[in-house]
Amino acid sequence: MTAISPVTRIKIKAYLEVFIEDLIKEYKDRKIPVLGNAAEYLNKRSYRGQLKPFHAAIIPTEILRINEFERGFSSSLGSTFEECARLIALEHHREVYRSFDVTGEVSTTAINEIEHQISLFEHAAENKGQKPSFEKMVNDVLSSREGGNLENRVARADLFIHSKDGTFYFFEIKSPMPNKGQCLEVTQRLLRFHLLKGQPRPVVNAYYAMAYNPYGPNREQYKWNFALNYLPFDQALVVGQEFWNIIGGPTAYKELLEIYQEVGREKSKYMLDALAFGFW
Repeated sequence: MTAISPVTRIKIKAYLEVFIEDLIKEYKDRKIPVLGNAAEYLNKRSYRGQLKPFHAAIIPTEILRINEFERGFSSSLGSTFEECARLIALEHHREVYRSFDVTGEVSTTAINEIEHQISLFEHAAENKGQKPSFEKMVNDVLSSREGGNLENRVARADLFIHSKDGTFYFFEIKSPMPNKGQCLEVTQRLLRFHLLKGQPRPVVNAYYAMAYNPYGPNREQYKWNFALNYLPFDQALVVGQEFWNIIGGPTAYKELLEIYQEVGREKSKYMLDALAFGFW
């Protein structure tokens, strides 16, 4: 049995095709500063910071445009993971939403406890000490719910899933190579999801999700130091196959990658023609 039905496959393909076409429109007519005369180029100004005199001197403009497109494509690609995950999850779960807001009244004591837990975690990570488990952090925050004045708070999840067995999943789908600040910020947000729902695991499962593992197929091969040190890596992170398995089952990752590959094959000539030769 496949994880992605023919209907969902068509939806994902159409979404990815439009995604590529929209990016092509943005980049194909973008003016790349050309070096005709060195002195003239060095007097140019660019409010978008596009001046690269040595690049312009030695690399054809068409390649520079493709290079800019690739960088823009890479930074935008994360949004496609969210939408593809949503479309696949709709086939397998009770409720699925992107950019889902969790709201509720919570005590100031519990809000402060989240800050305290993040501070403890960061201090332990910096000093190679024993970091608190994510489960303990959640339990300590939930234990503080009764004290202090109540405040209305909201936390937005990249992807929310309410599974058929009643479990709530909150995913922050982020870079597989985050910096320290991103790691701590997401950990803070994961604790907020638990606080606003008022439930520990396994009723609520909040995760930092990486759509792929840049180091290989298995969790053990992952090596990015910031994530290993500044995230509750073993308890609050799912990477690659682990993430897509929750979304749609054990074959979802492979099937989705095959759809991306199919769209890439079908759109490759269009991308090259539009960016390098100005067609379309």
